Amino acid sequence: MPYKIAIASSDGKFVNQHFGRAQKFLIVELKDDGSYTFLETRKNKPACTVEDHDSTIEDSLELISDCDGVLVSQVGPGAADRLIERGIQPIIIPLLIDDALKKVYELIQQEK
Repeated sequence: MPYKIAIASSDGKFVNQHFGRAQKFLIVELKDDGSYTFLETRKNKPACTVEDHDSTIEDSLELISDCDGVLVSQVGPGAADRLIERGIQPIIIPLLIDDALKKVYELIQQEK
């Protein structure tokens, strides 16, 4: 079963953004064989850069609400809880995107 993953990356190469500071999310579909396909880029208004943090984090959560997981370099405990409540698994793997997605695939295979 394919998994849709949001990736917090500033450069499209590394998982290098904190969830609350991500200006965009790269959306990929991780396939059953471990390969992945880039689907789109979604622009985000970072929650940690505005006064109305709660409202903006809700916007970020809604932006990736169709995803199964989000790859980040870091995520605060409050945001992590809110992601999990929505069925989005926060995954902290600050590596090259290719390497991070391989690790996610391995984790999925271990859970089966």
